Amino acid sequence: MDNKEINLLKKALERQKKARQQAERILENKSKELYDVTRHLKETNNKLENLLSEKTSELDGVFMNILDPYVLMDLQFNVINMNTSAKELLQKDHTKENVNLARFIHPDFQQYTLESMQSLLEVGTLKNYRAKIIISQGMEIWVQINASLIFNSQRKPIAAQGIIRDITGEMEVKELLGEQKKQLDIIVENSPLGILLAKDNKIIKANETFMQMLGYSHHELMHISLKDISAPEEQSDSCMLLDQMNEGILEEFTAIKKFFKKDGSFILTKTRMNAVTNHQGEINYQVGIIEDISKERKAEMELKASESRLSTLISNLHSGVLLENEDRKIALTNKMFCNLFNIPANPEDLKGADCSESAEQSKVYFKNPDTFVKRIEEILEQREIVLSDELELIDGRIFERDYIPIYNDGIYKGHLWAYHDVTIGKNYKKNLEAQREKYSSIIANMNLGLVEVDNNDVIQMVNQSFCQMSGFREHELVGKVARDILQVSNKELIPSKNKRRLSGASDSYEIEVQSKDGRNRHWLISGAPRYNESGTVIGSIGIHLDITDQKNLEFQKEKLLKELEISNTGLQEYAHIVSHDLKSPLRSISSLATWLYEDYKDILDEGGKQNLQMMQEKVASMDKLIHGILEYSTANSSELDSSTVNLNEVVSEIRETIYIPEHVTISVPEKLPVIQADRTKMYQLFQNIIGNAVVHIEKKMGVVEVTASEYDDFWEFSIKDNGVGIPEKFHKKIFKIFQSIGNNERSTGIGLSIVKKIVDRYEGDVWVESEVGKGTDFHFTIKKSLVSQSDENCTGNKKAKQPF
Repeated sequence: MDNKEINLLKKALERQKKARQQAERILENKSKELYDVTRHLKETNNKLENLLSEKTSELDGVFMNILDPYVLMDLQFNVINMNTSAKELLQKDHTKENVNLARFIHPDFQQYTLESMQSLLEVGTLKNYRAKIIISQGMEIWVQINASLIFNSQRKPIAAQGIIRDITGEMEVKELLGEQKKQLDIIVENSPLGILLAKDNKIIKANETFMQMLGYSHHELMHISLKDISAPEEQSDSCMLLDQMNEGILEEFTAIKKFFKKDGSFILTKTRMNAVTNHQGEINYQVGIIEDISKERKAEMELKASESRLSTLISNLHSGVLLENEDRKIALTNKMFCNLFNIPANPEDLKGADCSESAEQSKVYFKNPDTFVKRIEEILEQREIVLSDELELIDGRIFERDYIPIYNDGIYKGHLWAYHDVTIGKNYKKNLEAQREKYSSIIANMNLGLVEVDNNDVIQMVNQSFCQMSGFREHELVGKVARDILQVSNKELIPSKNKRRLSGASDSYEIEVQSKDGRNRHWLISGAPRYNESGTVIGSIGIHLDITDQKNLEFQKEKLLKELEISNTGLQEYAHIVSHDLKSPLRSISSLATWLYEDYKDILDEGGKQNLQMMQEKVASMDKLIHGILEYSTANSSELDSSTVNLNEVVSEIRETIYIPEHVTISVPEKLPVIQADRTKMYQLFQNIIGNAVVHIEKKMGVVEVTASEYDDFWEFSIKDNGVGIPEKFHKKIFKIFQSIGNNERSTGIGLSIVKKIVDRYEGDVWVESEVGKGTDFHFTIKKSLVSQSDENCTGNKKAKQPF
């Protein structure tokens, strides 16, 4: 070979060296960029973890030294830590014994507590949880808890912390006041007597009975004074008595008054006024109790006109009647009177008998004998009409007694006693009142807003919860058209729902409404038709739940998902761009190495050939690494396809695809299941674990065994080998990207991280059991609800629950 040819070869070799150096520089630059990005992410993550650790330590110190009881527990209610106040409140010390907070919950609050815990897990916080708990020796106390979740570095909830406040006294006072107010309201609103509250002769409040007496509404009465509705001839007397009351001379007075009704007619009443004074003796209000005695007066007049017919009438009454003259001699009685008091005599034989001592003789029949006698003496002394005076007998019967004094031209001529056995009616009324009180209490105190409207959408009734939800008071709502006073965003929705009520249909729907203070709220409404006694639809009943907080959370969730989708898309595009930029110079390097080998294989020694072969292997390794990174970036972002996947075929394909040394055997002892899933993801899942197993077997006879077990809610798969094993300290580390054990050059450190991502997408778990020198057993689960089992199924073991 002459010098010219040698020079040509040297120049060609120089060109190849320069091309190789240029390719190496490109590869080094790209590798450095990737390394710098990775290092920057690690540094940022470490800073965030250190900052979180510092803040957590500071918060731990703060919470442990606060005066209120503070408890830290795991998600199974087991106490992890508590401060001194909590130990004193619960009378337990977690350092001396295991303390589980679930054991303290009162049985009545078990379900409520489970729902609250579920809410805490979903929302992350729990506000104003109130429940009754049982501490030592069966002592019951009320507590209020505000709590929040604690997350690990993967943002998974691992524990909860909360502040406990003893509100036993507060709840007892609240219940007592509420019960007293409820009782008073029931008494006032159901009283047969008219009751009003006045100040400076102005009516400021009246019960339903008084409004019905006069025909005025509550709003109309608020603009009327007592003088406006009093008869002119009585105004001077009433004013004089009221003046004396205002001056402190009278604390109360009773007068027979005429009140004008709204229609111009009048009623005759027995009115009793009482002064309500403050601690300084000054009068704040006057309370009036008005009894409509128009009918009684009318009856009195009719009695005088029909005195001749009274005897016959009384004799046949179903009430016990006793008529006494002015000397208390019996003028008339009837058979019913004798039967009621077990008198073994004919009514006619009792005429002329002296009744002066009858009260003393008859008191033995009554539950409160002394009160019975005293009341008769009081009535006879006052000589005023008494109606429905209730008497309880020792045999359980209940009588109502009427007393009517008889006058002729203003001269007292005697009186009439009428006794009615109302035992059955009273017992029925008591039961009815008890039921009414029960359901009224439920409606008034329920946390859901309740509204009743008629067929014209006029509000008939609202409960307190609805008033709080809407911001309106009861009197601002009742009597108003709901669609006019409540600002609903979709005006056409309410009329259409009311039409459905007329047809007898019930349903639930959401509306956006503006409360009185101008805030937009979201309500969930469950509506149902309201019927009368004849079964006719007379309106509808709506149960309202304020779901504003839940809707806001949904909006925030949607926003975060959109942001996450944009971020993932950007990362995927970046991964594809990087992989493309890196693969291009790799292909050039591979081509150059191939050209060198083909052009100079005759003049290269074995060392040169080996170096070119190593270069090709390194290029292939780098290509595999880039491909693994791309697969990792799309493992949990690409959409899951659903198709029939025979896992037995998948394992067979993996046998044919990956490199399996001759000394290694892949075994499937029992048939694997056929499922509906993403075939590519299943292939990646099994290939990465099986491929990882076969490259780490150094024994003469290597075995990789693939098995499946069926549980109620998931499949569990096991891939077991008899390879070198994995030290326990690496059992969790190997599932993180670029974390490989040993110096096996065929491992990129990405495969098992892809396995973890795929298993997470199927809501499963992956873990490893291994002992150095004895082999490794990889386990992973797939949730059944995310993959459906095909007709061709496996004979795997069916188990009841998870083994972990």
